[in-house]
Amino acid sequence: MLSGEGTVWGGSSASSARIAPTGNLDILLLSLMLKMDVLTIHEAAETTGWSPRMLRYIERIGLIDAPRSGSGYRLYGPAELQRLRTLRELLERYDIGLQDVGFALRLRGEEPLRRAVEEWFEATPARPDDVPDSEWLRWEQDKHEKLLEVAARRAAHRGTPTRRGTSQRQTRDHRPDSVQES
Repeated sequence: MLSGEGTVWGGSSASSARIAPTGNLDILLLSLMLKMDVLTIHEAAETTGWSPRMLRYIERIGLIDAPRSGSGYRLYGPAELQRLRTLRELLERYDIGLQDVGFALRLRGEEPLRRAVEEWFEATPARPDDVPDSEWLRWEQDKHEKLLEVAARRAAHRGTPTRRGTSQRQTRDHRPDSVQES
């Protein structure tokens, strides 16, 4: 143990020992609470393999709700650890990511979003009645250009870069040069 780090107490092995900090009363009280079967975010991260940053993200998107100490520290007990373990198993079993599960949670809680997604899946592409068949491709390309312009303006307003490939097209025809008409 490094000098000034604190005093080791509790537990019968080095891995179960706790460090009682000497300088911060909140941390000392939290350490005492840890004797009641809860872990700090850093201990939970070490136990689960998720980083503290990822644990915060998992909580932010609503997949887990870690209770807080009186001082606001996240506390992870056996129920939270089980949820994290089964979440990892779900992700691995179905080869999905946290965003996928987060979106599934949103679908469960936001009825208009759920309906919109269902309608999109059930919709069949159809040319608008007021667009001639010969102009449908150009009409769709123009719609995409407008969407990309709006996305670029929003990203610029937020100060975030746009994804590569979202800049306005130079040409309407995307066929390789070798097949384009001269």
